[in-house]
Amino acid sequence: MKFPGWLTPWRKQTDLNTVTPVRAPFSLTSRFGTVIEAFGGAWQSGLVIDDHDNLLKFSAVYSCVSLIAGDIAKLRLCLLRWDDRARIWSDEPGASPFQKVLRRPNRYQVRLQFIQQWMISKLLWGNTYVLIERDNRGVVAALYVLDPARVTPLVAGDGEIYYQLSTNRLAGVRESSITVPASEIIHDRGECPWHPLIGISPLYAAGISATQGRRIQSNSQRFFENMSRPSGQLTAPGTISDDTAARLKKEFEDRFSGANLGRIFVGGDGLKFEAMTMPAEQAQLIEQLKWTGEDVARAFLVPAYKIGLGAAPSLGHVAALNQEYYQQVLQKNIEAIEDLLDAGLALPADLSAEFDLDQLVRMDGKTRAETTEIKVRSGTLSPNEARRGDNLPPVVGGESPYLQQQNFSLAALARRDAREDPFSPAAATPPATPPAPTAPAANDDIEDPEEARAAFLGALK
Repeated sequence: MKFPGWLTPWRKQTDLNTVTPVRAPFSLTSRFGTVIEAFGGAWQSGLVIDDHDNLLKFSAVYSCVSLIAGDIAKLRLCLLRWDDRARIWSDEPGASPFQKVLRRPNRYQVRLQFIQQWMISKLLWGNTYVLIERDNRGVVAALYVLDPARVTPLVAGDGEIYYQLSTNRLAGVRESSITVPASEIIHDRGECPWHPLIGISPLYAAGISATQGRRIQSNSQRFFENMSRPSGQLTAPGTISDDTAARLKKEFEDRFSGANLGRIFVGGDGLKFEAMTMPAEQAQLIEQLKWTGEDVARAFLVPAYKIGLGAAPSLGHVAALNQEYYQQVLQKNIEAIEDLLDAGLALPADLSAEFDLDQLVRMDGKTRAETTEIKVRSGTLSPNEARRGDNLPPVVGGESPYLQQQNFSLAALARRDAREDPFSPAAATPPATPPAPTAPAANDDIEDPEEARAAFLGALK
């Protein structure tokens, strides 16, 4: 790990006794034995929230995290340059040292894996810490997403911010504890209700529901593993002997529990079969399990249909649904990553890291084609620009936008409307009269009158 020479001077100038670790006023993890409580005294009452590893086993939590992280990670990350003449942002055409780290952030992750881990850390822990590695010139050469449970923000007496890191061999941190300044860390955080350096995860709001959902599933699993109940029951008109009862009990346990649930038991001696339906308590349990999933989706701001809880709105257009999903869930996280990369990489003012949002609606081919057609027809895009969006080569004559010739500029229409009667044919401006042809200048070389007459007629033509 190559650091830019800040470590020794900082240790000399800063009093270590004035550095205070910043911690949340609640527990976020049980990885090292900390008890997570939904409220004070919950542990004594047996109402302890599961840790992150177990909460991720709940399908609603896993679906929300994987959906958001995957949708942002699949977007192409571009390096754009500001064209001051055209007043637009366009792809950086030259070879920039920043492009390499955006395409391949480190030696073991490509861009998609890096952004996905970035978002998973933020969604599960509320904080993402990215360590910056620099080359000998001080230019960023690699980026590493750190384990948030092994990073502690520090605030010095003068208000400067530092981060204490524990061992992370993948990131090149071999010391058991090392302190780095904020300039070497990209810190993305979720909502910060108590301290601006401590973000919280949506699991802070969804932890109880996710724990409840897991308990329901665990209890149901044990119930069905131990239960011996066929799809119906057999009743006898008379008394059953102990031997018969023992035989029926053994057959029930051997044939109708576990994977054999639902099979029909066949007996004799006048036994009568009566079908059994699901008890109302179990039906309510399923509704409760569905509610816990919806509550988790609510905390992550994800529409329930996106994770399989209910059907998608029937009246909504795919593009409109994607736009709502982008504004409600993705936009804030995307903007945060872009701004933090600009600051962490120390990009010049005319360069910016941006996600290609067109890929959010890449699969909606009809909407994409209709939108492109409207832009070409209105003169917003040239045919070649539209073809470039579909990864097609340019064609001859397609570089310029086109409009129909009957279209008039606003200035021309304003001059027309300034007339007393703009729509009167008589008021129309008469066409300009072409100048009368003039006789050619005298030419001493022409001696024959016939040649002079022919020259004059040629000038008239």
